[in-house]
Amino acid sequence: MQNQNISDVIEAYLKKILEDSEQVEIRRSEVAELFHCVPSQINYVIKTRFTPKQGYIVQSKRGGGGYIRIQKAQFMDDHELLDQMVENVPATISQRDALAVVQRLYDEEIIDRKTSNIILATLSHQTLNVGSKKIEDGLRARLLVAILESLRYESK
Repeated sequence: MQNQNISDVIEAYLKKILEDSEQVEIRRSEVAELFHCVPSQINYVIKTRFTPKQGYIVQSKRGGGGYIRIQKAQFMDDHELLDQMVENVPATISQRDALAVVQRLYDEEIIDRKTSNIILATLSHQTLNVGSKKIEDGLRARLLVAILESLRYESK
C-alpha cells in the first residue's frame, strides 16, 4: 500500500464500499480526516475516478447536513450501456479518458482482457501520434465511437 498514492487509496476505499451496497454516502470532511488529507483531495478523487464515463452517478448537497452520494449506474442490458457510452464520447478524448471507457467495458464484462488490450493499443498515444494533440484526441474519439458502435450491434 505504500506504493499507492492517496488518491488510489481513497478510490479503493470507496469502491470497496460500493461492492457491498448500491451507493455510498459520505461527508467529505470525515473521509478527509480518515485519510489525513485535505477535503479538496476527496473532491479530486470523486471528480476524476467516479465519473459517468466510468459508470458512476454522483450527487452532492452542500451545507451543514451536506453529503456526497456515489452510485454505480445500473443499465438494463449491454445495448443500453453501449448506447449511453456512444452518446457521451466527446468530439475529442484524452488517452486517460479513453482508458476509463475501455476499463468500464471490461468491468461490465462486455469485452475480455485480450480485446481491451487491443483497443487500448489502438487508442494509445504511440499509435495515434500525429504531431497535434487536438487531432490525436479527435481521431481517438472517432475510433472509440466506431468501436462502441461495433460492440453495440454485436450485442443485439
